[in-house]
Amino acid sequence: MSPYRPDLVECWIFRVPLVGEPEFLLIRRAPSRIFPGLWQCVTGGLEPGERIPMAALREVSEEVGFGPAEIEAFYDLDQVTHFYDEGPDAIVAGAIFAIRVRHDAEPRLSQEHDGARWTGREEALRLVIWPSYRDTTDRVLGRLLDPEVERWFRLDLEGRRQAR
Repeated sequence: MSPYRPDLVECWIFRVPLVGEPEFLLIRRAPSRIFPGLWQCVTGGLEPGERIPMAALREVSEEVGFGPAEIEAFYDLDQVTHFYDEGPDAIVAGAIFAIRVRHDAEPRLSQEHDGARWTGREEALRLVIWPSYRDTTDRVLGRLLDPEVERWFRLDLEGRRQAR
């Protein structure tokens, strides 16, 4: 097994309304942070010794306040991203996850963000700037809405794959 670990996690939160199309939660970075005003999914770093899926769940709880009461399903998207970060002058790696929340779930933002918005795919892609986000939204819509397929991506809230 490779000891390679990502530097960060991304977690896409979506909900399926009773009527209408699935919605993605985008959050806007606060003025005090790097990339102020940027719309994005939940992102964050891993803590020492923390399992990767658990970092995603922790970041979701910290940034938007969603926990077991709101979460209907947790997914490993079998997707990673790599990008250049000028701070460490290095290529940074991220592991990508998704969470489906209740249709009536509403975020409670941390001080890291100053706005939140539920959007459909097209609006989400107009608001976000990173090209990899298109692949992720399409993966969520193309895989996680199909009950025959989504089960293969599903994790429990301890970060263990449910289908084996």
